[in-house]
Amino acid sequence: MPKTSILDIAEVYRAAEVLQNVARHPKLIGPTRLNHKAEIFLKPENLQHTGSFKLRGAYYKISQLSEEEKSRGVIACSAGNHAQGVALGATHNGIKSIICLPAGAPISKIEATKALGAEVCLVPGVYDDAYQRALELQKEYGYTLVHPFDDPYVIAGQGTIGLEIITEMPDVDAVIVPVGGGGLISGVAFTIKTIKPNVKVYGVQAQGAPSMVESLQEGTRKRLKSVATIADGIAVKEPGVNTFELCSKYVDEIVTVTDDEVAAAILSLIEQQKLVAEGAGAVSVAAAMFDKVPVEGKKVVCLVSGGNIDVTSLNRVITRGLVRSGRNTSLTVILSDKPGQLSRVCSIIGELGANILSVEHKRNNVSTEIGGCAVDFELETRDMEHVHYLRQGLTEAGFTVAD
Repeated sequence: MPKTSILDIAEVYRAAEVLQNVARHPKLIGPTRLNHKAEIFLKPENLQHTGSFKLRGAYYKISQLSEEEKSRGVIACSAGNHAQGVALGATHNGIKSIICLPAGAPISKIEATKALGAEVCLVPGVYDDAYQRALELQKEYGYTLVHPFDDPYVIAGQGTIGLEIITEMPDVDAVIVPVGGGGLISGVAFTIKTIKPNVKVYGVQAQGAPSMVESLQEGTRKRLKSVATIADGIAVKEPGVNTFELCSKYVDEIVTVTDDEVAAAILSLIEQQKLVAEGAGAVSVAAAMFDKVPVEGKKVVCLVSGGNIDVTSLNRVITRGLVRSGRNTSLTVILSDKPGQLSRVCSIIGELGANILSVEHKRNNVSTEIGGCAVDFELETRDMEHVHYLRQGLTEAGFTVAD
């Protein structure tokens, strides 16, 4: 097995040959209107078999096992996407697979993993807890562990995405990549920097799970006490040994985005590109949309790494995205409790171009004067500038808009 410190680009090319008739090779989409300051293109790995890039690394790893290793079966741990990649790869090669998933993984990912032929073991906690259980089962039964990110063959498989990007767009200036444990960005950055050293490679983590960011800042791998983010696919407490080494050497910068920014990116991908991305898959787009990395005047590729978002959570994410982008807003207007006041406010809101979704009239609000009342409005608006315009218009009309 190749060592990551001496990982040869030939390994990535070998992975590309193995995956040629196994993985999809989705073409770049764009330029998009996701950030008017730059040419933003998308590498839609959410359209990959199993809905995620993870198929690439998992399948290539399994393809390199010995016959004796294959006979014992494989085991993996995953937040969901790697699970499906391992399940598909194992089933395709006639190998038994056991997948340890966090108990809180989306039901859609759990059922999809089972449907691909794997035996699923649900473990209380997050990814790292599932990983410890997988190690226990590996030791007990002799399975071969297919690590989701900290394995040279897995990293080489993910690196095939880098090959595809620079082959299709030789003049790309920068590539933005989601980061959890670091397997994807390690493969992509190693490949791109080896072939085209001048191309910038930026990573993006969720603000609630910045394990690689903090590790690189401190110069050593750091384990977080907890992680919390809607981007469950990159909610990893500690980066890998190999991935930390590769990110330290080949990645230009890793930044973070908030859950609200991720939600706004998911919404933009749905509305503008008709693409469904999960939280982890949309962090790269969020970084480009909210200028977390220097993209102005550049030709940039955002890697949309997966699309396996749970349908039951999609509505909540869209709602947050609407609020973050100023498409929905809530305003509380303080009125004198007199006839005609509410009608006048509603008329002004309509004249200013907003649509009223709901109204709640509160006469007994303790924060208002005895002769006043508070009215909560939920409004449909165009953007954050329109929200500011509304507040300003109501204030100029003599009404008090609560902060």
